[in-house]
Amino acid sequence: MRARTFGRLGRDVSEVGFGAWQIGADWGEVDEDDALATLHAAADAGVSFFDTADVYGDGRSERLVGRFARDRAAAGDPIFVATKMGRRVEQTVANYTPEGFRAWNDRSRENLGVETLDLVQLHCPPTDLYYRPEVFEELEAMVAEGRIAAYGVSVERVEEGLKALEYPRVASVQIVFNAFRQRPAQLFLREAARRGVGVIARVPLASGLLSGRYTPETSFGPDDHRNFNRHGEQFDVGETFAGVPLEVGLEAVEELRELVPEAATMAQFALRWILMHEGVSTVIPGARSPEQAAANAAASDLAELDEATMARVGEIYARRIAPHVHQRW
Repeated sequence: MRARTFGRLGRDVSEVGFGAWQIGADWGEVDEDDALATLHAAADAGVSFFDTADVYGDGRSERLVGRFARDRAAAGDPIFVATKMGRRVEQTVANYTPEGFRAWNDRSRENLGVETLDLVQLHCPPTDLYYRPEVFEELEAMVAEGRIAAYGVSVERVEEGLKALEYPRVASVQIVFNAFRQRPAQLFLREAARRGVGVIARVPLASGLLSGRYTPETSFGPDDHRNFNRHGEQFDVGETFAGVPLEVGLEAVEELRELVPEAATMAQFALRWILMHEGVSTVIPGARSPEQAAANAAASDLAELDEATMARVGEIYARRIAPHVHQRW
C-alpha cells in the first residue's frame, strides 16, 4: 500500500482508504460481525484511513469503526479516523450553531470512544454556510478545546470546495471524484495542493456502477439508496451513481471495460484512475465483505495508467457523461 501525505497535517495515510457508509446504512443490511471483519481486512491490506459519519446508521458506523480502531490500537496498529457532522438537522444555516456543533461532537466522541477526534468534516452543509466565517471560527474554537484535532468539509459542488479552500485552517475537502465526475481535476485539485489541503475522493466507484458488475436488470433493495434515491428523493442525487443516469453509465462502463489491464478488475481500474491525480490524498471506496476490502486496497499495487488510456477515459467522459453532470456539480 502506497502512502500519501495528508495536506498540511503532514501525516501519511494510505492512498486507498475505507468509506464506512456501507456498514452503517442505506446499502442494504450488513451483519455486525461481517462489518468488523471487513474493516479488519482493509487494515490488514494496509489501509490506514477510515471515513465515517454520525448519521450513517444513526451512529452505527461510528460505533463499529470505534470498536475496530480500539482493537487495532491495542495491537499497535493505530489508524486515522475521519468523521462528519451536520446532517442530523434540517439543512439551513441557522441550524449550524455552536451548541449543535458540541452536541454532535459529544455524540461522535462517545460513539468512537475517544476524547479528541482526528478529523471532523461538515457534512455537505448548505452552500451559504461557506460564506459564514464565524462557522469556521467555531470549528477553530473546538480545536482549542481539544475536542477535535483538525477540521474540514465534505462538499457537493466544486464551487463549495474552492470557497472552503479560502479558510486558512481547513485541513481537508472531501469531494465526489471519479471517472464519471471529472470536473474537480480542472482546477480544484491543483488549488487544494497549492494551499496544502488534503483531498478525500468519495463515491469513487459511482455507487458500484464503475465496478462493472451491474446490468439493466440489476435490482436494489428497498433500504438501498440506489433504489430510494435514484432521482434525489432523499439527498443530493450526485451521491447515487455519481448523478449519472444508470442506463447512460452502463453504456459508458462497457466502453471503459476494454481499457482494464489484464488481471485487474474494473473497480481496481477505476480506483487507479483516481490515484493518477497527485492532488488526491486518499480515495475511500466502501466494502461489504473482507474480499471487497482487500480487492479495493490492491488498486494501490496497479501500474500507472498510460497517457493513451487516460485520454480515452477523458474522451468517453466528455462524450457520454459530461452532458449529464459536468456543469451541475
